[in-house]
Amino acid sequence: MSKIIQHSPDFLTLGNEESLNEEDFRLVNAAKAACDLSYAPYSGFNVGSALLLDDGQIVKGANQENAAYPSGLCAERVALFSSSVTLPGLRIIKIATLAKRNNAPGYLSATPCGSCRQVLLEYETKQKHPIEVLMLIQNDKWIKSLKASALLPFSFNASNL
Repeated sequence: MSKIIQHSPDFLTLGNEESLNEEDFRLVNAAKAACDLSYAPYSGFNVGSALLLDDGQIVKGANQENAAYPSGLCAERVALFSSSVTLPGLRIIKIATLAKRNNAPGYLSATPCGSCRQVLLEYETKQKHPIEVLMLIQNDKWIKSLKASALLPFSFNASNL
């Protein structure tokens, strides 16, 4: 059972990694493994994400850089798009994301960027079910957003079209 330090309607502040529940701990370890799959020769900032699907499968994603910077892709979107194509119809339950620097010990906070938050919102809306977002924050603590939409207030969605 996760140790909850703080609680709000949309967010839980959890303790350190050892305090995560078994499912979250498994997902975080998959995100760590995904960091090692990152292609980040320019920034040295390796980001890994892992999705938990409703059948228990985990899909990993890692950031992919390119010398033409706009041509790269974030870890979260790599995982989301891969899941959509390789395992269509499975619902995304949660996603974990973290980062590390090349050859440095430990992991760093890496919350989803605005584009990734927009894509998370799209998938959450499409599946009509919340996606929890587990993120490492300062002081080796974890925060869990209980729904992706909480990360992007005043969002743009299909109702705006």
